[in-house]
Amino acid sequence: MEKLENILSAVARGDLSPEKAVEHLKSGAVRYLDEFAVLDLGRSTRKGVPEVVYAAGKTPSQVARICEAVLASAERVIVSNASPEQEAEISRALPGIPVKRSGRALTVGSGEPEFSGGRIAAISAGTSDIPVLEEAVVVAREMGVAVKSFYDVGVAGIHRLAEPIEAIRAFDPDCLIVAAGMEGALPSVVSSLVEVPVIGLPTSTGYGLGGDGTAAIMGMLQTCSPGLSVVNVDNGVGAGAVAALISNRAARARRG
Repeated sequence: MEKLENILSAVARGDLSPEKAVEHLKSGAVRYLDEFAVLDLGRSTRKGVPEVVYAAGKTPSQVARICEAVLASAERVIVSNASPEQEAEISRALPGIPVKRSGRALTVGSGEPEFSGGRIAAISAGTSDIPVLEEAVVVAREMGVAVKSFYDVGVAGIHRLAEPIEAIRAFDPDCLIVAAGMEGALPSVVSSLVEVPVIGLPTSTGYGLGGDGTAAIMGMLQTCSPGLSVVNVDNGVGAGAVAALISNRAARARRG
């Protein structure tokens, strides 16, 4: 409340323009939702990354109420790791609001983000890695980035990678996201073939010991290919956000 009074006083004195005041208020917008959530509604303005609802551990009703609160000031909200029960409750509680699933993520709301000029390529080693990769893609697209995706081109059949690499070079992305489970080798291979940053996204797909993503993340962290950074296991949101931040920064540099 004190911050709000200071901003309004500065506008009244003429020390702060109304436009700048709006920016300040948006950057610090917080919404308290009963006793179970404090929403950072200014994150997109402040940081360029949208508020994302992490659904795991929340009840279907809590997820739906958070989505409703976010949509009061935004066109869309992303829900990460949503269960079928949570998805059904969102549709029931918010009738008429579109709900679209992409892998592990839901996009609740309508419209499309404004294109930023950034470009990302997204690659999955196997079909089982697609749900986590698609979560990253949803976040990146919400941040205005154009994404070109390639699926099931892992090292078990490395010849499958040749055509996607040529297409990626023609697309000229600012950054790549490469999702892989098992031993997690594909991000290192891709990083050795491209001249832009690669975000390794380890997934919890694999057999027995290490199949929970441990082997994949350790393999990526031990890479000998420079230019590869790694997020945590199944962290599609983190991969999409950092790739889009890199891409959007590059797009602003191109515009001068």
